Amino acid sequence: MGDQPTDRPHPLAELSAEDQALCRAAFAATANAHAPYSRFSVGAALVTASGTVFRGANLENASYGLSICAEAAALVAANNAADRAVTAIAVTGHSASSRRDPTAIVTPCGRCRQMIAEFAALSDTDIRVLCCAGDLSRVLSTSIDALLPHAFGRASLSAS
Repeated sequence: MGDQPTDRPHPLAELSAEDQALCRAAFAATANAHAPYSRFSVGAALVTASGTVFRGANLENASYGLSICAEAAALVAANNAADRAVTAIAVTGHSASSRRDPTAIVTPCGRCRQMIAEFAALSDTDIRVLCCAGDLSRVLSTSIDALLPHAFGRASLSAS
């Protein structure tokens, strides 16, 4: 499968070694999640054109609007390092509850899709998005353009 987007999930083992490592880095990031309210730990890992990997974990707050998603945390880390040419991002999550299926695919929320789209516009690339099951058994390889077609961005603010 390599680096090509797909329309259905595949086993982790079918991904390139680089993508497998990125998914595992996202899974490792879930250990840093602070999720006392949802009890759903999310991790993200992104790689930039320089080959640097940045990780993020969700950070919940009693005032839910102040919570930070894992993808946003990873993007902020890349931004703070002035390494904004994101080529791929992986996201995964798992619940402390046994009621959630650990093989369910985790995708970025709408706000995070918008943030990823903004980074894609910065580097003029369609960022690959690896949406992983909580147990890493399956991965949906897609792109930000597929997840957020016709995204609002800089061109949307231009006066025509």
